[in-house]
Amino acid sequence: MSNATSYQLFINGRWRGGSGATLPVINPATEMVFASVASATIPDLDEALASAERSRKAWSSRAAKERGEILTAAASILAEKVGAVAMDLSAEQGKTIAEARGEYARAVETLEWNGRHAYELSAPIPMGPNRMIVPEPLGVVAAFTPWNYPAVLIARKLAPALAAGCPVILKGAEETPSAAVHIVESLRQAGIPDGVVNLVFGVPVRISRHLLSSPIVKVLTFTGSTPVGKQLATLAANNLQRCILELGGHSPVIVCEDADLTKTIPAISEYKFECAGQSCNAPSRILVARSRYEEFLSRMTETARKIKIGLPDDPATDMGPMANARRIESMQRLTKDAVERGARIETGGTRLDRPGFYWPPTILTDVPKEARVLHEEPFGPILTVAPFDTLEEAIQEANATEYGLAAYFFTNTADVKRKLTNSLSAGAVSVNYLKGVSADAPYGGVKQSGYGYEGGEQGVRSFQILKMVNGLGSFG
Repeated sequence: MSNATSYQLFINGRWRGGSGATLPVINPATEMVFASVASATIPDLDEALASAERSRKAWSSRAAKERGEILTAAASILAEKVGAVAMDLSAEQGKTIAEARGEYARAVETLEWNGRHAYELSAPIPMGPNRMIVPEPLGVVAAFTPWNYPAVLIARKLAPALAAGCPVILKGAEETPSAAVHIVESLRQAGIPDGVVNLVFGVPVRISRHLLSSPIVKVLTFTGSTPVGKQLATLAANNLQRCILELGGHSPVIVCEDADLTKTIPAISEYKFECAGQSCNAPSRILVARSRYEEFLSRMTETARKIKIGLPDDPATDMGPMANARRIESMQRLTKDAVERGARIETGGTRLDRPGFYWPPTILTDVPKEARVLHEEPFGPILTVAPFDTLEEAIQEANATEYGLAAYFFTNTADVKRKLTNSLSAGAVSVNYLKGVSADAPYGGVKQSGYGYEGGEQGVRSFQILKMVNGLGSFG
């Protein structure tokens, strides 16, 4: 550990170690500690709060065009070092180098988009001859980000808040700290004023309770599990802090009778097994028209078996390890429960016998409705596949969970497209398409998948007060 990387806190414009003990960072491909991250104490958090509050008036009153220019400059700085920072992300998270580079490309796009649109999204909005809406920043933001897609999710929280004129206290993921450090450092190099961005790591419960107990914080933005999101929203209620919550998902895919399987199966496989399936948006329940079920299952199983699992820095690897031991334990528990209830394993289903947190692509069939894997978010490379006889049955099954983040379907029939689009309970519905969310699009869940929006114009508005100004022409 003497030569290991040590990731620090960033408070009031300075990189510094925390007052608490450091936390280990584990390489999921080897299960070995290879870095450490500073842990913030209560005095560190108080300093971050005070620093953000001191910077608030100057940052909010700074010309929106200038705020945007800092974001676009940070995007350019980050883009120049994608090769190096992607290697850091791969080593600590387990995703392949190609996946890490792709994620950073999305982070760059997000910083750039919000930078380019900062001016127009802060401009007054005419509402007639005597009225207008004046957008104003809400104030200090507490942002909590997860370990699965840390670079893009950090960018999706920092960029719109900063564009709107809000200082941010970012709690990065302790298991994947490098993304937070590299993005914040890019903002520092781009000229972000001291105190406008503060980065902390540490004990999550301690940090969330302390930040959200402060009246300085006006907005909570969080991506993570539904149970944790509910706990944070409860804390935020005491100070009526606005909440933007992107929570869990359990995304269905409906494969209709006329689907082109030569395109459908690769699309599902590529999106499902990216990041070893550790995505809220990843498809997890496949519903196939009975006339195509056997063909689909055979071809999908063959495709899953061909996925090359290996070290994330090996260019030949299609899928790296899962991020931590907790995810392996969850895969084991969900698979065991399904099999004990009568499910059949078509492929996978057992941890690979090698160092690292490796779990193979797993396909389950004949899964009974009470099995946990159909109700708990799998968050891993497990797919269930089942046939359906009518479109109404498929819709009922697709909507049968408490989640509503994303849903997908494959068909070329116009009437079916309309029916499924209108009937699926999800914040995003995709037709013949599975891809990540672009920077210009608002994204949010329904039901137990959260509320509020990230991305696009609505993402910036999440951090603004829309002040209504009336009677502008009343006195002359």
